Amino acid sequence: MWEYTGKVKEHFLNPRNVGEIENADGVGEVGSMACGDALKLTFKVDGGIIQDAKFKTFGCASAIASASALTELLIGKTVEEAEKLTNDHIADYLGGLPKEKMHCSVMGHEALEKAIACYRGEPDKVQAGNVVCECFHITDLQLERAVTDHSLKSIEEITNYIKAGGGCGQCHDTIQGIIDRVNGTLTEKPPAPKPLTNIQKIKLIEETLEREIKPALMQDGGDIQLVDVDGDRVLVKLKGRCAACAMSQITLKDYVESKLKELVAQALTVEEVVS
Repeated sequence: MWEYTGKVKEHFLNPRNVGEIENADGVGEVGSMACGDALKLTFKVDGGIIQDAKFKTFGCASAIASASALTELLIGKTVEEAEKLTNDHIADYLGGLPKEKMHCSVMGHEALEKAIACYRGEPDKVQAGNVVCECFHITDLQLERAVTDHSLKSIEEITNYIKAGGGCGQCHDTIQGIIDRVNGTLTEKPPAPKPLTNIQKIKLIEETLEREIKPALMQDGGDIQLVDVDGDRVLVKLKGRCAACAMSQITLKDYVESKLKELVAQALTVEEVVS
């Protein structure tokens, strides 16, 4: 269950500067609907000072709060001062973010970088490097930068900051190799865990749903019910607001399935049972 600060809740429930500035001097768009998060930042400059900033976002409470905080941080600053802002400034302004939601502040920083480049007339940068995480289109160079800038030491931390590794999990070995290379360490692989019995697997799935997943969904008025476990297929039914949400499949794959893969077994897949 995620613990949000009062300021995060305030900026989520009453976001500042929502919208889009016409004839904006700077425009930055990042993310995608397919990945579950998208942000468009626009700002207006007069006399070298950012006089106004607005945002449009598609995402969770932390994404909305981070974008709202970013606009508040920008207004009144010179472009040069704004350029020095990092995702940590956004998180600090909000009194902190859950570690699983730090990628929302990173998305805000990436949008700011693009908006400033737009303001200066610089062309969009071609994505350099080789794609490592196919699920979220994250390259090796982006991973190296994240590890260096934020002193990341685990795949979990990488996922929290830039989402890489949070999907199918096939890139985990490559990501770990990048972490080890950048940090100059060699991490010994732990011995492979013994396979779970079917009873152990079902019990662990039930415990994970109750302890980790249900409380988070219930914060937004949703719920989830375990229907059956068939081998590595976990059959569930979404309830409450989750059942009627257009993004329910993203919730299932990017959160429920990802969490079960992390805490139970990598081979698990989650499927929705529609009555």
